[in-house]
Amino acid sequence: MSFASKGMAATAQDEAYRAILQDIRSGRYQPGERLIPETIARELAMSRMPVREAFQRLANEGLVLIRPNRGCVVSGLTIEEIYELFEIRSVLEGLAVRLAMPRFDAAALAELDDHLARMRRAGAAGGADWLGKHQEFHAYICGLSRRPKLIAQIAALHIAVEPYMRVWLHHVAQPAHATERQDEVVEAIRTGDAEHAEAVMRDHVLRTAPRLAEFLRSRGQAAGAPATLPASAQI
Repeated sequence: MSFASKGMAATAQDEAYRAILQDIRSGRYQPGERLIPETIARELAMSRMPVREAFQRLANEGLVLIRPNRGCVVSGLTIEEIYELFEIRSVLEGLAVRLAMPRFDAAALAELDDHLARMRRAGAAGGADWLGKHQEFHAYICGLSRRPKLIAQIAALHIAVEPYMRVWLHHVAQPAHATERQDEVVEAIRTGDAEHAEAVMRDHVLRTAPRLAEFLRSRGQAAGAPATLPASAQI
């Protein structure tokens, strides 16, 4: 199960929320793009009210901004904010793996190996599904911490940077090679040393930030301006 695949009641608001969230994550809706409730409601065959309620929910999660006289706009991240999110995520995921360590018995380690194998297969197949498998790998580890609020915070951080990660992986990164870095996390967990596993996870997460920032700068992204995605961002 990935960070965003928890079951939810199938209300109209939930349906609208899930659809808009997926379109933000996939890159269909770009940072700075205005979301038109009438258009989305028509696409989803529902009234505008649940769409507007979904906007408010997404705003509470920091994924959109609701502005007077401009409506609902997809949030964007500056390079500095992307660094900050990875710094926070490194600490939280380090804590999660430390808390999860007592639950890594033989069965849990076997499941972790299965997640790693699925990542490798996705990378070898071209990488289109690699990010989803990568998120499932991290979600499995964090889930064993049994700390729902911690898991929710980590999930929000993954979702916030996902559009940028998808484009970066599509244009620059090699998922097949990136999977090798997950091996270090698995080996650290196998040692049974909670402090070591925490340190390895923190380093693993932090190493992504400069690579992603370099990609954004290579596209002429100014340090203090909201990062934008190319027209081909939807993957």
